Amino acid sequence: MKVPLLDLKPQLESLHGEILEAVTRVVESTRYIMGPEIENLEKEIAEYCGTADAVGVSSGTDALLLSLMALDIGPGDLVLTTDFSFFATAGVISRLNATPVFLDIDPENWNLDPVQLEQKLESMSSDDRKRVKAIIVVHLYGQSAEMKPLLDCAEKYGIPVIEDAAQAIGAECRINGSPRKVGSMGTFGCFSFFPSKNLGGIGDGGIITVQDPELASVLRLKRVHGGEKKYYHRVIGGNFRLDPIQAAVIRVKLPHLNSWHRKRRENALYYNQLFEKAGLAPKVLTPPELHDSELNFPHIYNQYVIRAEQRDELREFLLESECATEVYYPVPFHLQECFSDLDCDAGSLKHSEHAANTVLALPIFPELTREMQDYLVDQIRLFYQNQ
Repeated sequence: MKVPLLDLKPQLESLHGEILEAVTRVVESTRYIMGPEIENLEKEIAEYCGTADAVGVSSGTDALLLSLMALDIGPGDLVLTTDFSFFATAGVISRLNATPVFLDIDPENWNLDPVQLEQKLESMSSDDRKRVKAIIVVHLYGQSAEMKPLLDCAEKYGIPVIEDAAQAIGAECRINGSPRKVGSMGTFGCFSFFPSKNLGGIGDGGIITVQDPELASVLRLKRVHGGEKKYYHRVIGGNFRLDPIQAAVIRVKLPHLNSWHRKRRENALYYNQLFEKAGLAPKVLTPPELHDSELNFPHIYNQYVIRAEQRDELREFLLESECATEVYYPVPFHLQECFSDLDCDAGSLKHSEHAANTVLALPIFPELTREMQDYLVDQIRLFYQNQ
């Protein structure tokens, strides 16, 4: 049996007519830059996430970059962030000639450890603390980070928080007893519409959620080269516009998002049951859920990520069995060659390094069949049985 990591065709087939109609609507409108599709999507995403506003942008990476630019982050500034995420989280900091400061993760959930954040800020000199201009928190794999202690720490030191929610639209946590969606708690929430995301387009795209109307205006200004009027530029910005075709497609998909979340959660629960029945612990550990089950979506499972002994050998075995998997991510930031000038030694962020050596993402897309899951887990059982 072939088990793909992701198959977008079933989703496309179910929405094929609506997507073609939406794309045709844009083509026939001749509004190919900005326009009503962008404006309507911004309102719909803001409503979905529980924020005052949202600003469509060209990609999830540019959502992060533009958020940093809106805070005027540049040379000499420090930005604290997790050591374990997709490269864009760290790359955008260096692109502005600021310096990323990598912090270790919680070994249980792989998100930024609030204790590490507090300890890092406490250990800094007052001069260095003044240089910290933002904290980027990542909601990895579709699960919200522990935002309450992270936000408390940020507020204590007066530092803006940027939520990298590229993998987690719709995921929730609880703040002071109330459910909150990711992207509604920090200064900015950054989302990606990359095709593999739970809410994916047919190309690149992204959006930034924001509560402060003044910051929303800054985002919109810098999204178009800093020009309020054509050819007159008050500030330096860039070309960060969202394509209206992508906006139109996302608008078709958004009403279905929660049902896709529920299906992914059902698939995750079934995996958990299969692994428990197979008795593979502690060789294989299933992903924990941090947040209480009374939330609608404590985890949206953009990825279903196990911890696996002999991870690389297992992955090769599964590949031979035609079961696709992926490693998100094989090298933590502090060991990437492009950050070698930061003098972070191997072993200095041990939980990130351990995660990089043990995590393995299994297929979790909504249309994944029970038969595929049965086969995949049985192949994992056979691998360890033969060791």
